[in-house]
Amino acid sequence: MPDTTVTNWFGDLVSHPQVVVEAASVDDIVKVLKDPDRYPSPVRAVGSYHSTSPCGSADGGTIIKMSQMNQILNIAPDTVTVEAGALYIDIAKALQEKQLQFHINTEIGSLSAGSAACAGTKDASMPGEFGQVGSYVSGMKMVLPSGDLLEVTDAQPDLMQKMRSSYGTFGIVYEVTFRIRPIVPMAVRHETFSLQDFIAKLPELEAGGDSLMYYIFPFDGLITVEFRHYNPGATGNPNRSLWPLRNYLWATAGPAVCSQAETDISDPAIRYGVIDGFNALWRLKLTVLLQCDNTIATDQIIRYPAVAGASRYTFSLWAFPEQTYPTVLSDCFDFCRQYYKDNGYRIDMLFVGYRVAQDRNSLLSYSYDGNAMTIDPVCTANPGWDTFLLAYNQFSSDRGGIPLLNQTKGITQAQVEKALGDRWKTFAETRKSYDPQGRLLNAFFGGLLGEPV
Repeated sequence: MPDTTVTNWFGDLVSHPQVVVEAASVDDIVKVLKDPDRYPSPVRAVGSYHSTSPCGSADGGTIIKMSQMNQILNIAPDTVTVEAGALYIDIAKALQEKQLQFHINTEIGSLSAGSAACAGTKDASMPGEFGQVGSYVSGMKMVLPSGDLLEVTDAQPDLMQKMRSSYGTFGIVYEVTFRIRPIVPMAVRHETFSLQDFIAKLPELEAGGDSLMYYIFPFDGLITVEFRHYNPGATGNPNRSLWPLRNYLWATAGPAVCSQAETDISDPAIRYGVIDGFNALWRLKLTVLLQCDNTIATDQIIRYPAVAGASRYTFSLWAFPEQTYPTVLSDCFDFCRQYYKDNGYRIDMLFVGYRVAQDRNSLLSYSYDGNAMTIDPVCTANPGWDTFLLAYNQFSSDRGGIPLLNQTKGITQAQVEKALGDRWKTFAETRKSYDPQGRLLNAFFGGLLGEPV
């Protein structure tokens, strides 16, 4: 019997299923769902489990690990079909060999195809494109709670919209088809603004034809914006060192430095002085070194270790309507400073944000009603993180924020109902229609839906 303690990648969420199954084929999934005596409910499927909410937990139930189902089944000129356990970065590398790429080259390369198909993701929208990976899923195959098989394609747009945000509560995805495109050179540059200057120039930045991802430093009053756009006229060889440098500083050096400062420096003034100094160096490298007219978009994707190490970090997400974002962002700076004054706590890394185009391809899309911009705290989970998140969640909910169910820790039923409204009711009704016995319903989703588990 496998180890029946399962954690998310970061290690702060622990689940105690009775059974853990390593699925090697769709038949293995069918077998689980058809035998509730041997494989008790709830049944949840996980990939690399980078989620920061307990969406994959299955206390007392069954967890299906999908990592062995990782084959790339077919690469066509405009689509790629894979098994659900295939990792995004592995698919991207295979596409690159054929001069193809994903539309969205999201940072977390450990994202599994099954999660991408039915759960939320985030990335700054490239000009004229979406920012959520699932929006480019054109087909998926799943095992229903009954053990029957279901295939959904773009030919069923209403059903596909629901499936793209089903979070494994309608059925377990085992095969996914993504729309893809030819590789195109991509330009990138960075610029740092004061909060006031960023807010003043935001309409101009939004109209500038670049994707906008940004690093937010509330205690410095600064924002560094990453501008990206496709640049088909680029000449010469692409710069293959730029994104690895950015990724090393962001995903390896940054968390390690901040975590070490938390461990070794007891005086908060000195500790956060060190962290703020690192952030200043990080901003300098972004604005001086990370500028190029010819890069490969796939190089943005980061391969995280299978087991989190000294550079591990965690995060949360809230998205806000674009039109109210300047006020919310200014309020967030004040909130962080006041919270530190009142409670002696601040996150030990930074916030990041993404401008995400309006997108109704997923029922629970956080940009369903219009363009959205996010404010996402990133942290090594220093003491006080979970309590801070509860306060930040309420701050965000009060300002019309929309959470992401797999990436916003500590959200409540009331916050989800307020954010998603009738779409949450539609989700609840659809979930019951596919799983009336609650075979796939865990305590996390049961709590958000107000359904006993």
